[in-house]
Order: sequence, then C-alpha cells, then structure tokens
Amino acid sequence: MAEPSNDDFFHKLSGFTRFEGVTDSANYQPLPGDWLIAVADIVSSTKAIAAGHYKSVNMAGASVISAVLNALDRGDYPFAFGGDGALVAVPPSGEARARQALSAVRGWVMEELQLDLRTALVPMTAIRDEGFDVQVARFNPNDHVSYAMFSGGGTSWAERQMKEGRFIVETPPEKAEPDLTGLSCRWNPIKAQNGEIISIIAIPGEDGNGPQFQQLVADIIAISAEQSRDSHPVPVEGPTPALRFDGVDIEARALAAPANRWWRKLLIDAQVILLWSLDKFRVRAAFFDAKAYRRDLAANSDFRKFDDGLKMTIDVDAEHLERIEARLRRAEAEGVCRFGLHRQDSALMTCFVPTPLMRDHMHFIDGASGGYAMAAMALRGKRPPALAAGE
Repeated sequence: MAEPSNDDFFHKLSGFTRFEGVTDSANYQPLPGDWLIAVADIVSSTKAIAAGHYKSVNMAGASVISAVLNALDRGDYPFAFGGDGALVAVPPSGEARARQALSAVRGWVMEELQLDLRTALVPMTAIRDEGFDVQVARFNPNDHVSYAMFSGGGTSWAERQMKEGRFIVETPPEKAEPDLTGLSCRWNPIKAQNGEIISIIAIPGEDGNGPQFQQLVADIIAISAEQSRDSHPVPVEGPTPALRFDGVDIEARALAAPANRWWRKLLIDAQVILLWSLDKFRVRAAFFDAKAYRRDLAANSDFRKFDDGLKMTIDVDAEHLERIEARLRRAEAEGVCRFGLHRQDSALMTCFVPTPLMRDHMHFIDGASGGYAMAAMALRGKRPPALAAGE
C-alpha cells in the first residue's frame, strides 16, 4: 500500500479512546516521508525554573505549538507539548510557513520572555536515513480534542540533532511577530488533591520499545488508574477561577505589540473578572457557560502522553507513588527503561484557546515547579555518554 503523503494524514487516522492504547502498535502509522518535524526547546530551562520563571518556560513551549498551528491555518496536525519545548509534525505544503513561524517565535521568546529558544525543522528523510522512524497515533480523550502520540525514536533523534546545532531555524534578520492567537496562561497553579503532583518521563532502555517496555508503560498506567479519574491533576469541574492576575502580563506580550499592550492587559483583566463573576454567581452569559467551559477544560487537558517514551503529570497519594517508583526502579535495574521523576505540590496549566465559544480548546499540563524539565534533568544523568553529550 502506498504511504500516505497528504495534509490530511493525521485527520484520517483512526483514534483510540483509552490511554492504554499507547502501547498497541496497531494504533500507530508512519508519518509520510515528505513531512518534517518542527522541534524546539529552552536552553538552560532548569536554571530559568530555579529562578522562578516556570510560567514563562511553559508559555514558551506552548508558543511553539500556537505559532506553527496558526501559521498552518490551525489545521489538524500532530504535535506534543514537552513543558520546556514542543514539536509539531508539518506537511511539505507548510514547510515555508512553519519555518517562518519558528523563526518568529524564537525571536519573540528571546525578546519578551528573556529565554533562549532553540528551533529546528528536521526532514523525515534525514530521520529515516539514520534508521529511526516517526510513528503517529491519535488519542481521543473525548469528542472534542485529539492528541498525537509518537513512537519510533525519530522525534528524540530530531531533538538531539537540534541540540547539536543541525537543522536550526535562526531568528529572523528583522523583527517578525508570530501569530500566537489563542495562547493564554490565566490559571493559577492547581493544588494536588490526592497527595502530590508527580511528573514522570520514562524512556526505553537499550532494547528499545519492545514488549518489556510496553508492559512497564501498561503497569504504570494501571497503577495511576486506581485513583479517581486516572490520577488526573485537574478537578473534574476544572480549576476554580480566582481574582489573581499572575499570567496576564505574559499573555499580553503574546497577543499585543508594546504600544497596545496596556489595553490588552485591561481586556484580559476584565475577562478574568467576568469569568470569576459568572462562576461565583452561577450566571450564564449569552452563549458562554462558565461551568461547562471549566468541565471541558478538565476533560481536554493533556496530562499524559507518549513521545518516544511515557510522559505523565499526575496527582497521586503516597502509596501509589511508592508503587510507581518501585516499578520504575525495577525496570531501570533490568535495563528496560531509564526514568526521571519530579515531585511538587501543584500542577500548572497553559492553554491554547482560539475561541472559548467552541469546545475544542486545548490545555497543556506540567508540574508547577519544573515538572517535565526537572524530570528530564534527572533522566539525563542516567543516559549513556553518547546521548548525554548531545543534551
């Protein structure tokens, strides 16, 4: 059968509805050979997090997804949020626009967030020439959103090449503004309800993503599923609106030029107050139902994924955390995996909401004190020297 090679590749994928499906190879299809992987991450993200800039780090990672998807007319393309970075699979028809978006968002992150964002655009031909692949699956947690899962080692290889200085997309010679419509950071950190918020990254050992690693992933999913709603860190009714404005300045920088930023801040402030008022007094305004929006927000949250390994930010009690750690340690001792884990008392949400009147808004979850970036730092110390050198 001919390999799919059109822009509808991801849209046409049959989705699965239970997260356990990430271990089923039948759910994955190879990315078309003429596509590219847009990849980005923050240089020295752990230092930025240690300095208290965790919101900015997550905003930078999500801005890559927002910029590229907006440049591609918000088409249905596979992407993954990684806390301090992101990736988006891009069809050949969108290569030029994606390159411009990556260049512009790199400049924006440097100027507005004072962070060094690396960006690269890696062809699938280069990935497959090195013996890796990018297999994509479509996870449908509900009827409104889908998230991509990635396997095959290709996205990890692409990230390593970026860190070695290959396929780099530089900042534009002249200032260019990325289209970050829909990007927001309005919610306060979400406190753990079960015990602690745990960010986990587990990647295959030397034997790769074989039956033993797949069983490990299934076991971790099963343990976390014993707690309410699969250890979802966001309450079923969504986070409670609060009259705090911690993320307003960052969002205003994303959506308005400096000359117009003051009125954008006022508008965002007014929206925060309106949402709080509608929720508190249980009022429905025109076509917007605050309670329904919050429920969708929780249901649409991307708190677990598979991107050449298992990544989860979950809310667990001490007993379940102990069992998860024990299972990961045993698998690591057996050479099945390497893992990093970071504990914190709350989760952080960064959002991509083109319009709150539609139900397809997306919400990216990370730990509020470093999450995936800190778990990745713990993991890097366990990587073989040949891989660690490319970090």
